Amino acid sequence: MVDTMALLHAFTRTSRARDKRTGTPLPPAQAALPTDDEVLLDVPDEALGRALVGAAAGDHAPAAELLVATRRQAAWEHRDRYVRRLAAFARSRPEWLDAWRARAPRDADALLVDAQRAVDRVWDSPARAELLREVSPLITAAARADHRDPVPWRLALDHARGARAGHTYFEELWEAAVRRAPHHHGCHVAALRYLASSWHGSHRECFDFADTAAQDAPEGSLTQALPLRAAFGYLTDGCGPAVERARLDAAADRAAALSARLPSAQPWPAELRNLLAHVLVRLGRRRDALEQFRLTGPYATSFPWDRDADDPLGRFLEVRQEVLRAVASGADTTGTDAFGAGPGRPVSERRGRLEPGGH
Repeated sequence: MVDTMALLHAFTRTSRARDKRTGTPLPPAQAALPTDDEVLLDVPDEALGRALVGAAAGDHAPAAELLVATRRQAAWEHRDRYVRRLAAFARSRPEWLDAWRARAPRDADALLVDAQRAVDRVWDSPARAELLREVSPLITAAARADHRDPVPWRLALDHARGARAGHTYFEELWEAAVRRAPHHHGCHVAALRYLASSWHGSHRECFDFADTAAQDAPEGSLTQALPLRAAFGYLTDGCGPAVERARLDAAADRAAALSARLPSAQPWPAELRNLLAHVLVRLGRRRDALEQFRLTGPYATSFPWDRDADDPLGRFLEVRQEVLRAVASGADTTGTDAFGAGPGRPVSERRGRLEPGGH
């Protein structure tokens, strides 16, 4: 059964000002945060929630209406996120998407969700490169269904990385993607991940790409946070030459400036803020990390916490509590971060599954 209350999030939670166990007043910083039992993992926004509830009931119409609206409004970032979430849902509950595809085989939105599902389905296979080649016609059909849409090209970029495509072919896809949406965040993340996988350890080159993209992006674009992705890659990779601490801090500062411009306690900016909190903790900047935990409110996201533990929600809560304790005690910056490494140092860690469309 689908938890429709969680999907729709049609209720308001308020933070408690007292510790549930002791009844004592919480420190001001902690009182401003949702309590542990109020935090939810990967909550969809209201529009996506309605589409998922409809899909759970076997009705594809709400999903179709949602994705048509994203094309009509050229809301490509929202479209990209919705497609990934709908495709993930369709892997375990395929009936609604299969019925949609049968009823409208050339529908641009159904084609795109189906293509994302097909890529996701084979991503973890040992024969991934070979199996992905069989998915190519579906991605091509999705791209041809609406020539304005950059999201099929983001998927094509992920597909090329998984299929170990050469640089020339990847550059052709990249040029086609940016012609449609020069600052599309998803396409830039896909390109950054291709660079990271092609030139393992060349973090400075990844930073160069990310910094240039961020400098060119409009003030409110999510691509402003692309250097944060490069910083996360460096801090969790454990290989390659050192990147200057100032560059890591600058990436975090740029992402924090973007976060401050976005609405607080809303589901859709949550992944940016969860990633930023993760990086800030690694840099030993706990007070800044606490601000991101405050801004994200009750919305935890699997990424990046699933790179540290099998229980991403539990890891989010654990790190948040460690940050609260450090700030309350006045130990904003110490010799080690909450992950056991000195500020700014790359460390190896247990990695979770890397989904093709995940950020």
